[in-house]
Amino acid sequence: MFVYLKLLLPRWQRRRVHGRSMHPTLPDGTIVLVDTAVYHHTLPQIGDIVLAQHPFQPHNKMIKRITAVTENGRYFLQGDNPDATETSDSRSFGAVRLDQILAKITHRF
Repeated sequence: MFVYLKLLLPRWQRRRVHGRSMHPTLPDGTIVLVDTAVYHHTLPQIGDIVLAQHPFQPHNKMIKRITAVTENGRYFLQGDNPDATETSDSRSFGAVRLDQILAKITHRF
């Protein structure tokens, strides 16, 4: 049992939402659970909320929703906040590569 839990625990991580880009779906301060292994077996889908690497800020990870997949297999990420000034997303930096999508948000607390 211990070995099984040890193998599974690194798969899930708790993260705190910072900022208003995903408001009202995930308000600032919301705790989410991310699954870091789900995309090893399946491709991300439109509508998934994901943890992704910012394409121009290597140490910045962001939580966004996949809103489109381009013909070249890149993913268009957007915050849920209807006020575009509240979010930095694919509208400003373009679509991201699959390897920049790090995890899927599976639960919120």
